[in-house]
Amino acid sequence: MWGVIGAYIGCFVGAGIMSGMPVGVSLYWSLADLWQVLIPLVAFRKLHADITLGTKRDVWIFFVFGCVLNNLIGAIWGATTLAAGGFSSWNNVQSMLFSWFATNLVVSLVITPFLLRYVTPHVQRAGIQVREYWS
Repeated sequence: MWGVIGAYIGCFVGAGIMSGMPVGVSLYWSLADLWQVLIPLVAFRKLHADITLGTKRDVWIFFVFGCVLNNLIGAIWGATTLAAGGFSSWNNVQSMLFSWFATNLVVSLVITPFLLRYVTPHVQRAGIQVREYWS
């Protein structure tokens, strides 16, 4: 859950405020990043998936909820709220949505599985993660 909060704050400040976006638009636009982290978190918890992607089932849960669904919802939210807030034209929503989704999908498919599979076990063994804090 700390990652969800961090994603929202990071987007709000870094991609929103520091880019010159009005605070009001950034407040709700940044929820796109929150959804992109919250959706896989909830899916992994509710479906009792292993975040180290130890089984084919875990990999499929990651693919569906941590690559496709979360990035699609984030892209739809982000592109439409930018237009709704007057920060972008409604004519740009489709191309913005596609670019957002495609870019995040590639990053999610290339970087995240490596981190989950090979870095997470080291973090767990070192005992530096927070367990059951948000239960």
